[in-house]
Amino acid sequence: MSEALLSVRDLSVDFVGDAQPVHALERISLEVRAGEVLGIAGESGSGKSTLAQAVLRILPPPGVIVGGSVVFEGRNLLALSDSELRAVRWERLSMVFQSAMDALNPSMTVGEQLIDTLRAHRPVSVEQARSRAVELLELVGIPTQRVGIALALVLQPSLVILDEPTTALDVIVERDILQRVLELKERLGFSVVFITHDLARMLQIADRIAVFYAGRLIELATAETLRTNPRHPYTQGLLRAFPRLSHGEVQLESIPGSPPSLASPPPGCRFHPRCPRAIALCREREPALLPIGEEHLAACHLATVDAEPVREAGGSGLRAGQAQPQAT
Repeated sequence: MSEALLSVRDLSVDFVGDAQPVHALERISLEVRAGEVLGIAGESGSGKSTLAQAVLRILPPPGVIVGGSVVFEGRNLLALSDSELRAVRWERLSMVFQSAMDALNPSMTVGEQLIDTLRAHRPVSVEQARSRAVELLELVGIPTQRVGIALALVLQPSLVILDEPTTALDVIVERDILQRVLELKERLGFSVVFITHDLARMLQIADRIAVFYAGRLIELATAETLRTNPRHPYTQGLLRAFPRLSHGEVQLESIPGSPPSLASPPPGCRFHPRCPRAIALCREREPALLPIGEEHLAACHLATVDAEPVREAGGSGLRAGQAQPQAT
């Protein structure tokens, strides 16, 4: 087992306003290992992007970290001063934001922004910075989303967070960008946190996957385990929600209902109002996130009961040598 590069323990985030605080993240614990791709999946509002912003300490108001620790390369980021944190951000830990256009300065050229970022953090000449910028643009290509990736890599960090990096892109461009990220990961040696609502795509590129629901981590396992043996009914529902072929027709199975309000979540398991397997205990007691197998955690009172068979998500893999799922 690889050593943890990033260790998040009992991290909680509230959005504080005039009304009662909204618990956006509650007691999240997970780690990112050296050289791995950790996927974080869940519906909109589940806390995926909030986790990334909390790790980098760039939460927009009224977001506040109210508990926990974030240890990166042996240092608790939540205890660092602003100047100490600046030495970590983008130097060792960087992020590609959901909207690449929002991360770029329209008054500067792409090359100027790469050079400016590099010289703000490193004592290099303009010529050296320009050479590095040219090298990165050749590595990632020129389109906007790839510029965001180049900015995230300019200082050679050890961990890159990709927050929905292919939103609104067509599937061919999406596949090309994710393939390039995997190639650069192997070439440059960084780890990746890949945040997306697209569990099918994540199964193709991640080593392990953390599934979020309503501000909580509800399942964590290897991609192969989640593909073949998911134990939380929400994860099972996500897998069934992707298109599959049956008798020549594309079929979908949606999860009924909507995620709960974080301002007034239901008691017990937050998924129980939408869960087809819920029992009285689910409505009364919050399930703990417990180990149910090797490298497999789930927060479900029924997790140790044999799970219903779940078809594998479709799509072609990006990782060389990975077995391809079969349509049913």
